[in-house]
Amino acid sequence: MADILEIFSQLWYFGAFLFMYVMSAAPILMPPTWIVLASFHALDPSLNPVVLALVGASGATLGRFTLAHMTSYFRRFLSSERKSNLDKIQGYLQRKRMGYFIASFLFGTTPLPSNMLFITYGLMKVRSAQIYSGYWLGRVIAYYVMLSASTIVLTPFLQLFEERYVGVIIMDVMSIAMLVFFASINWNVLISERKIRFVKPKFWKM
Repeated sequence: MADILEIFSQLWYFGAFLFMYVMSAAPILMPPTWIVLASFHALDPSLNPVVLALVGASGATLGRFTLAHMTSYFRRFLSSERKSNLDKIQGYLQRKRMGYFIASFLFGTTPLPSNMLFITYGLMKVRSAQIYSGYWLGRVIAYYVMLSASTIVLTPFLQLFEERYVGVIIMDVMSIAMLVFFASINWNVLISERKIRFVKPKFWKM
């Protein structure tokens, strides 16, 4: 992995864009993208943090667009109950002004697993520029903050993989656990009755 990162870093900003795209298009088993971007800056300090944040956010957003598009083909395998839950969420967000924008912005600026968000968008077959504009803006802000603080608080990406790869696996396991949790919520009851009820997620019917 270290050798791959060094190869991409030789491509300057385009290398960062391409690497971020590939990572963001993958559903699981990927380290946090802000650590990767900070590592590009560590390998080449001449890279401008503002430009790198813009490039990284663009690559990440395009990757999430690809992930959502690929996931949309799996909606046909969902059970009718799961489709109903997703439709209820979609209807709720559509009724809220800037609902998609705010949700995507929050996921873009926080450590929340955004892969889960865009998988859900894909299964709902959402077609709205809000989800990508909100995510892009959130990522620009988050990446710039992380790049500015990277020399103080972040472990370089190469060292992370050499010494702390277990942490990356744990984060992905947590992402999968959150996906199962959200899939277990009966969204029809939550949105219509304001009550939390859980259903057994039937992933084998997907």
